[in-house]
Amino acid sequence: MDLDEAPVPERSLVHKLLRRAVDVERSEVVAALGSFVTFALVLGGYYLIRPVRENISAEATADQRQLWFLLVFLAMLAAVPVFGWVVARVPRKAVLPGVYAFFVGLMLFFWAALRADGTGALGGAFFVFGSVFNLFVVSLFWILMSDIYDSAQAKRLYGFIAAGGTTGAVLGPFAANGLVRIVGQENLLLIAALIFVVAAALSVWLRGVAIRSAPESAALDEPPTLRTLLSGAERVVRDSYLLRIAGYVLIANLLSTFFYLEQSRLAGETIADATARVQFFAERDLITSILTVLVQVFLAGRVMSWLGVSAAASVLPALTVLGLAIYAAWPELHVVAAIMVAERVAAFALSNPATKVLYTAVDADERYKAQNFIDTVIYRGGDALSGAVFNGLTKAMGLPLAAVALASIPVAGLWLFMSSRFDAALKARLAEGVR
Repeated sequence: MDLDEAPVPERSLVHKLLRRAVDVERSEVVAALGSFVTFALVLGGYYLIRPVRENISAEATADQRQLWFLLVFLAMLAAVPVFGWVVARVPRKAVLPGVYAFFVGLMLFFWAALRADGTGALGGAFFVFGSVFNLFVVSLFWILMSDIYDSAQAKRLYGFIAAGGTTGAVLGPFAANGLVRIVGQENLLLIAALIFVVAAALSVWLRGVAIRSAPESAALDEPPTLRTLLSGAERVVRDSYLLRIAGYVLIANLLSTFFYLEQSRLAGETIADATARVQFFAERDLITSILTVLVQVFLAGRVMSWLGVSAAASVLPALTVLGLAIYAAWPELHVVAAIMVAERVAAFALSNPATKVLYTAVDADERYKAQNFIDTVIYRGGDALSGAVFNGLTKAMGLPLAAVALASIPVAGLWLFMSSRFDAALKARLAEGVR
C-alpha cells in the first residue's frame, strides 16, 4: 500500500494527554515535545552556569564590571557581523549545531582554565563569554523554531515550547544550588557543556522530524545574505516604530543593570564565601523562574488580552520607579535582590512577550533584520552604557548611590510614558499595513 494512502491511526495516549494543554496535531507531537525538551536543555544549561558568572562579577571591582560590560558590548558588535558571515556561507541546518559546538569548546576551555587557576585573570573573560553566550544560544533556538514551524503552527505551539524554556530556567538554578557544594563551581561548566552537546544533537534531529505545513519548507537551507543580517541597524534608525521598541529595550537595560551592578557589589561585600555566593545567586534565579511560571500561566495572557500591550509593557518601568525609590531609602543586599527578582519576573513574563507582540505588526524581513539587531546590539549597549553612566556619576561627580537612584526616576518615568503609547502605536502600524 502507498504510504500516502495508509489509514491514519487513532490518537496516541501521548497525543490525547498533550491535547489537554496545547492545540497540537498528531503529526506534530514528536517535534513539539522535542522542541520543549531542547529549549529546556538550552535554558537549563545556561542557568546552570549563570550563578558562576554572577559570583565572578561579585568578586570584581566596580571599574572591572564597567570594563566587562563595555567588552561585552564590543564583543556583541563584533559577533553579529561574524555570525552573518558564517550563516551567509553555511547551510542553515548546520548553523545552530556548529555555533553550539563552538560555545561548548569555549566552555570546556574555561572549565579547564578555572580548575587550574581559579577565576584570576580569566574571570573577566568568562563574564564576557557568558554574557554573549546567553543571547546567542536563545536567539539561535528561536531561529530554528521559525525554520521548522510556519506561522499557524507557531501560534498554536510556541506557548508550549516557551514553557520548556521556563522549565529549564527552574531546573537549572535548582541543580546549580544543589551541585555546587558537591562538584564545585568550575565543574558546573562541564555539566553545562554536556547539556549543550545534547541540545545541539536534538536540534539536528528536530529538522528531520518536524513537519512544516507551509509550502516554502524546501527553502529552509537557503542561507540569508550578509547584507540581510547587517541592515537591521539601518531599519531601526529609519523606522520610528522600531526605534520606539529599541528605546524601550535600551532604557530597560540601562536601569536594570544599575540594580545588577549593585547586587554584585553588595554580594561581594556581604557574602565572603564563593560557594555561598553561587548558592545565593542560584536561589535568586530559582525564585525568579518559579514566579515567572506563575505569572506566565495565570496573569500574562489575561493582562495582554484584557488590558492591552501597553499595560503589560508598563509593569516593568512602574516597578523600576518603585524600586529606585525603595533602594534610595534602603540600600541593602536582600532589598536589591528582591527588586531584581520583581524586575526580572516582570521582564520575562510581561515585558518581553509585549515587545514580541509589537513585532507582529512589521513584515518578516524587518523582524529578521531589526529584531536581531535590537535583541543583541541594543540590548548589550544598554548594559555598557549603564556601567559608564552610573560609575561616572558616582566617581567623577561624587554623587552618592542614593542620589543616583533618585536622579534615575525621571528616566524611568519617560520609559513608563513610552510604554503607555504602545497600544496606539501598534494600532496605527496595523492600520498602515492594511492600507
